[in-house]
Amino acid sequence: MNKEDLVKEVSKKTRISQKLASEVINLTLETIEKSVAKGKKVILVGFGTFELRHRAARTGRNPQNGSEIHIPAKKVPAFSAGKKFKELANS
Repeated sequence: MNKEDLVKEVSKKTRISQKLASEVINLTLETIEKSVAKGKKVILVGFGTFELRHRAARTGRNPQNGSEIHIPAKKVPAFSAGKKFKELANS
């Protein structure tokens, strides 16, 4: 399912226009993105948690020539599925 399919499904189930459904989905995703970027956790009970995780600096290898390279520390967005979502996926 892609974003367009999601918009159509939400529009159909809520009986609102696709344009309005698209706006709601876009605003929801934008709010999650901005909150996580600020370091806040977004917890949707039963669905999952969006959060910012820190990756430590490390040494890696250049696959072309095998030389060591320094990989700097960085922050990455992460998602952990909630219990209900995990159960649904495993049923």
